[in-house]
Amino acid sequence: MTKHPKEAERLKKIVEDFPNITVTVLGDLVADEFVFGEISRVSREAPVLILKHRDRTVLPGGAANAANNLADLGVNVLPVGIVGDDEAGRLLLRYFRHKKIPVSGVLKDKAYTTVTKTRILAGMTHTARQQVVRVDREPDEEPSAHLTRELYLAARNYAHASDALLVSDYGYGAATPAIVDTLRGKGKLSDVPIVLDSRYRMLQYSGVTAATPNEPEVEEALGIRIGHNWDKVLAAGEQIMSRMQLQSLVITRGRDGMAAFNHKHKPVDIPIFGSDQVADVTGAGDTVIAAFTAALAAGATTEEAAQVANYAGGIVVMKRGTATVSRDELLHAIEQTSPATRPH
Repeated sequence: MTKHPKEAERLKKIVEDFPNITVTVLGDLVADEFVFGEISRVSREAPVLILKHRDRTVLPGGAANAANNLADLGVNVLPVGIVGDDEAGRLLLRYFRHKKIPVSGVLKDKAYTTVTKTRILAGMTHTARQQVVRVDREPDEEPSAHLTRELYLAARNYAHASDALLVSDYGYGAATPAIVDTLRGKGKLSDVPIVLDSRYRMLQYSGVTAATPNEPEVEEALGIRIGHNWDKVLAAGEQIMSRMQLQSLVITRGRDGMAAFNHKHKPVDIPIFGSDQVADVTGAGDTVIAAFTAALAAGATTEEAAQVANYAGGIVVMKRGTATVSRDELLHAIEQTSPATRPH
């Protein structure tokens, strides 16, 4: 493993510049609900635990989590998406307003159900909380043609005033290949870098600037198995780069760190930052794409942006639940540990 102490100063300057940039986030706004119960006893009705309700928290998830991470990194963020006229939607809007995140690009529709992922966690007093089940509430159908056009118009207007466009596609219809293609064509966003996180249809977004899939998403998209084989990582990354016509690609690999690809340079293998004994990976991909996009918008190279994202990802997985990384935390991590790469 090779450490690069001189590069740390460059990364710090990139992060320090975050308050001077603006990023538009187009995507599926999700409410991440956490319900905690203290284990009381086993039910007589069925072999299940009875939990005494102790706590409930609703946090931004999905594209909303990416926007929240950007805000905590000091970036000026402009979210574009849809919420329903329901409690989850109102809580997301209230959260954004409290953080002084503009909500004029967030459409509110009575016929839409705010995507809500409810995680039930159980535990005893003074013990770690363990997730026992997740319940998802989703809209019955994708946004109407009218809402889709409103999303496009809001994204176009915001992106023209931004240094980057982050697309967070969780499959619920607020971010689609068709909308992004229209933005790139009729929207005339050729000068604005578009960074993609798409859960199920990454390859349909050919022509965006960059993408940040995790290894299982790459394996599913290409129908392959990578494992711990660096040669297979290289082959998969080069295939994704070619098929999507990307300028940059970062594949997150869990305990194996990250692989960063650039159309002009040799791929880079970046080891994980921090401990591999993670506390919670919920929303970690949102943190990674937020930090990566912010760094690119601040003028970072692909490798520099990947290093910044690697620090952010390593910090956030040590926090429980849907969490964010602050700019101060990121700067402290860079000061304490020089960026590193693995030679091949």
